[in-house]
Amino acid sequence: MLLKKLVEIESPTGHEGELRNFVMNYLEEVGYEVAEGDYFISTKTKSDLIVATHLDTVAVKAPFSQDGVYAYGTGVCDAKASIAAILEAAEKGVDFTVAFFCDEEEGGRGSNEFVETWKHGRMAIVMEPTDLKIASKHYGSFDLRVNVRGKPCHASYPDLGLNAIERAFEVINELKKRFKATPLKIEGGSEDYIIPHYCRIKFDVLVEPEMRIEDALKGIEFLGRYGEYEVTYAYDGYISGNVVSLLEEAMKAAGINPEHTEMPSWTDALNLKDRYDVVVWGPGELQRCHTAIERVRLEDVARSRDVLLKLNEIFK
Repeated sequence: MLLKKLVEIESPTGHEGELRNFVMNYLEEVGYEVAEGDYFISTKTKSDLIVATHLDTVAVKAPFSQDGVYAYGTGVCDAKASIAAILEAAEKGVDFTVAFFCDEEEGGRGSNEFVETWKHGRMAIVMEPTDLKIASKHYGSFDLRVNVRGKPCHASYPDLGLNAIERAFEVINELKKRFKATPLKIEGGSEDYIIPHYCRIKFDVLVEPEMRIEDALKGIEFLGRYGEYEVTYAYDGYISGNVVSLLEEAMKAAGINPEHTEMPSWTDALNLKDRYDVVVWGPGELQRCHTAIERVRLEDVARSRDVLLKLNEIFK
């Protein structure tokens, strides 16, 4: 099983080399010329359509297994089910460009390098777990770190201090009123019976596709009352264009009724959106990704391959 081979080649971010070589050799063996960047590989084609996914995973939390209905294991749907579907379609012959990016789970260097160096194309499908629904709206996002300040004193006199941990909960509650903000990590205080004078929080903040990042950042200026804050990896969201109709047509031709959803997570599509009309779509359940219970329906890998083959017929 191709998917099993892909998952058993561990490829956490920064260690994609073995998988990259496997994919490159696979493409060459079925007749494609392969272009290489520092952080991506692609077929040497000049198509107006690009189908892409990423090679890296988070750190391994579960090995590969399958029960005949689902396959399980780290990376099985994020995004090795998509890699398998692309390679199986490529084996039968496709004319569109296929591309594979490194570093998606961290800084997105693969897709960023691709955009800067690839000279062809006007539409792109980025394969990520959407349960085969078309993610025609993509949230923007930014990472947010807040250093909440307090005032220390002995724990016996809490009214004379300013508890940074309690203030951190105020920050969390206020942010969640304004955005889809998820606290990912929190640290502060000690066991010395001192009112904590600091508390650090890291957030993943989503921004509605229609809202610009510059407007969203105005909505967090209140954080200055609590301490210092830093914004990184800030991206506007987007709404897909005509590429959606192309994908809908291919799904219908493959016997799948198109359904639509939103993408609430950072993907390589956010690096591609300013250059291409891009949409996100693919097999797997996003909510299970990055966990020990990641899984994908085996049937959906085959269905994804079939959609790509129909896509190739339609686009030709």
